[in-house]
Amino acid sequence: MLLLVRHAHAGDKSRWQGPDSLRPLSPTGQAEAAGLVVRLEDYPIGRILSSPTVRCQQTVQPLAHDRRLPIEPTPALAVETDPAVVLALLKDPRVPDAVLCTHGEVIGQLLVRLAADGLAVDQPLAWPKGSTWLLHGANGRLTLARYLPPLPLTPAFGTALGTARGGAHDAHPGA
Repeated sequence: MLLLVRHAHAGDKSRWQGPDSLRPLSPTGQAEAAGLVVRLEDYPIGRILSSPTVRCQQTVQPLAHDRRLPIEPTPALAVETDPAVVLALLKDPRVPDAVLCTHGEVIGQLLVRLAADGLAVDQPLAWPKGSTWLLHGANGRLTLARYLPPLPLTPAFGTALGTARGGAHDAHPGA
């Protein structure tokens, strides 16, 4: 099982004045990143790989903190990566139960290619910011994908969640 995450909202690219690789999450994106902790709480996660961009790493930071896992910057998940390189990463037996955070351009190319190769999907292909695709497979072949929409959390809930959990895997408040 793999969890393919599109980075959360990072504001308007044309308004950002620095290098695009350093563009951070917006407040909306921070809420989407906090929501990943709850959205993915029922899934085993052994590794967190991310595009080297700031926005991708910030997207998985709350999840990494919650799971006490390092974020592994992975050039193969960068926006300009050849889809064949990312496909090889997805099929790597050393990457089971992993979260892979990347860019919409990469996810779009991957999902279209995988669907053409027989990947069964539970709904039409879409990859909004902060969303996740749960990919299942066996014997080096991905066969089933399930869409998980973004779950933005307000900053107050995200703070309460962190306090209530203390980084552990307790249920979120109200559960």
